[in-house]
Amino acid sequence: MNIRIEQPKDYREVENLTREAFWNVYRPGCTEHYVLNQYRMNPDFIPELDLVMEEDNMIIGHVMFSKAELVLNNGNRKPSWTFGPISIHPDYQRKGYGLKLLQFALEKAREIGIGFICMEGNFDFYKHAGFDLASKLNIHYHTEPKDAVVPYFLAQELISGWLKSNGITEATYCPPKGYFVADENPKAFEAYEATFPNKEKNLQPSQLPQFCQSCGMPLSKNEDCGMNADGSTNFDYCQYCYKDGKFLQDCTMDEMIDHCAQFVDEVNKQMPKPMTKEEYKQMMRGFFPMLKRWRK
Repeated sequence: MNIRIEQPKDYREVENLTREAFWNVYRPGCTEHYVLNQYRMNPDFIPELDLVMEEDNMIIGHVMFSKAELVLNNGNRKPSWTFGPISIHPDYQRKGYGLKLLQFALEKAREIGIGFICMEGNFDFYKHAGFDLASKLNIHYHTEPKDAVVPYFLAQELISGWLKSNGITEATYCPPKGYFVADENPKAFEAYEATFPNKEKNLQPSQLPQFCQSCGMPLSKNEDCGMNADGSTNFDYCQYCYKDGKFLQDCTMDEMIDHCAQFVDEVNKQMPKPMTKEEYKQMMRGFFPMLKRWRK
């Protein structure tokens, strides 16, 4: 086994590896390979921590790191760092390679002075690399209430006492903007994705919860989804919002919220505490600006 810095000649192979590793894991298809493709040109990219793992003269793993920021309660910003995507070829998964690659990378990060890492991931895996819930360090996730314990938001001080020495007792973490490049440039992503062999996208129970990016309806099976102009499934929007490649409602975000509010009784069947229509509308006003159709 060998771990080294990625070289330009590796780029396409590593992007294909990343695509294979993430396909249908967290969502139908994946975007992580495009994030990597674009991130190498991003000023937040850290070339010294752009690492590949080789076994039997083949690249089987990759990880990249990025600069990030913590926002203090007074609005001041402090430097932080994150990593990902981290990818292991499907044939080598669940054999300990991912943990070995990550542990090696974290030690390299510590050596170059990186003191604190935030990331989103599976606690049951990342705890073996020293990560714990970020809420235990009073570090909050940008889309969640400050008093929430977010099970997928993890953190680790690579340098003991780094938070205290930097005057950080409480802060909010926002993922680097570069991680959302596929959502912000959908046509460019589609053109890039078309350069790879076709693979079938599917909704799967093991994925993160998927929601219609127009009305917020949960998407649990392919039949819930809308349809593109060519008859293929559109996994971003539900069948009630999108058909034949276009939206079925010509409306503003506020009009969509008013429309959805009439279904509050159905929503309350899934809620531990019932909401009034106005409470439901208020919740949607916080949620809808993050949906793809309404995101600015």
